[in-house]
Amino acid sequence: MTATDAAGATGLRRALGPGALILFGLTYLAPVTVFTTYGIVTQQTDNHLPSAYLVALVAMLFTALSYGRMARLYPVSGSAYTYSQQSFGGHVGFLTGWALMLDYLLLPMINFLLIGIYLHGQYPSIPQWIFVLASLVLSLACNVLGVTLINRLSWVVVGVSVLLVLVFAVLAVVHVARHPDASRPGFFSPLLPGSGGVGSVFSGAAVLALSFLGFDAVSTMSEESKNPKRDIPRAIVWTTVLGGALFLVVSWIGAFVIPDWHGFADLDNAGVDLMVKVGGSFFSTIFVWVYVVGAFGSGMTTQVSVSRIIFAMGRDGILPRIFGRLHERYRTPYVAALFVSAVSLLALVLSLSTAASTISFGALAAFSMVNLAVTRSFLRGGTAGRSAGAWVRGVVLPLIGFGLTVWLWTSLSRHTLTLGLIWLAIGAAYLAASTGMFRRQPPVLDFSESVAEA
Repeated sequence: MTATDAAGATGLRRALGPGALILFGLTYLAPVTVFTTYGIVTQQTDNHLPSAYLVALVAMLFTALSYGRMARLYPVSGSAYTYSQQSFGGHVGFLTGWALMLDYLLLPMINFLLIGIYLHGQYPSIPQWIFVLASLVLSLACNVLGVTLINRLSWVVVGVSVLLVLVFAVLAVVHVARHPDASRPGFFSPLLPGSGGVGSVFSGAAVLALSFLGFDAVSTMSEESKNPKRDIPRAIVWTTVLGGALFLVVSWIGAFVIPDWHGFADLDNAGVDLMVKVGGSFFSTIFVWVYVVGAFGSGMTTQVSVSRIIFAMGRDGILPRIFGRLHERYRTPYVAALFVSAVSLLALVLSLSTAASTISFGALAAFSMVNLAVTRSFLRGGTAGRSAGAWVRGVVLPLIGFGLTVWLWTSLSRHTLTLGLIWLAIGAAYLAASTGMFRRQPPVLDFSESVAEA
């Protein structure tokens, strides 16, 4: 079946051109994400956050090229799980999907954690855990009751977020121009490694993989694209370039506003300190509430998504069937939602650094497999008569991307690597048990978000 046939079968209108696809991708990246790990990575890189973003951007660009190439091969549905499964078989595909599940499970949690951090910073008399629990319970209630965020409201929040980042950039430039400071670094200094050397830059860049989550979401719009084989790969690359450039510029400007991480009152809340510095308390209050509303929307959306994924796996027998239960009245996957909320309680004990790094572990593992999938698909198609350019696109570039993502992956903290490898070991053990020590094909993971009526 061709991509056009698939679109016709589902009834989706092919109305999206390259510009709309890029806008969709940038929306998924969420520009305010640059402030999520701003403080912790600034400390990690010894005040050279822009250099870490530069490394992350280069690594993600090679990976984006690989996603684009695989999107040409599979223009209807695309994900790291799909690409690994098609290129290496079901067992490798399952483990890639298992790594992705780590991200899916922890993304709601980190949003609730961020809500707690920012609201506690705004209202310090109220403990952080109260904000975390309140946002988690409200999201769970909406999920079980079947209440979803209005799509237009989500777009408004995204639009305000973009405007906020742009206003910050302008105010920051004005602030730097009006307030000379001898302690500020040289113009290009933030782009170079600090006293920690290249190792600290790569370690910071590994955490920043979190900022780039979503650039591959463009591939899900294949059936609504006018020309998916041409426009989807281009949109993936341009989303990565533009989003990464925005992160780089904002962090670069910020390096001149507060040059030393010791100037932050709270590393987890560094974005607020930047806003106060350039725009005063009123501007910082606007920033906090826009950020919190966006984080709640993201937390609720990801909670709904992963609840439905777990529901589908329970329904199909991949996970215990109790996860496949629907609420009799509201027809929502309440058991799966309760499980995801239980996982999100980790926000009460995990630090922002640990949460962000663990999510990056799953993302970088999946990105590495996408790069390898390109080379595997290229070689499987035969090498006779291939041009030098084809070898560069099919082997050289993806292997560079693989090398960079593996380097970032291994640059994560030992604690993060231990947690991630334990998760993969659990997945491998489950895979071995369910396939008779790998003799049978593994179960197919369902990453759709739909819930069938029962």
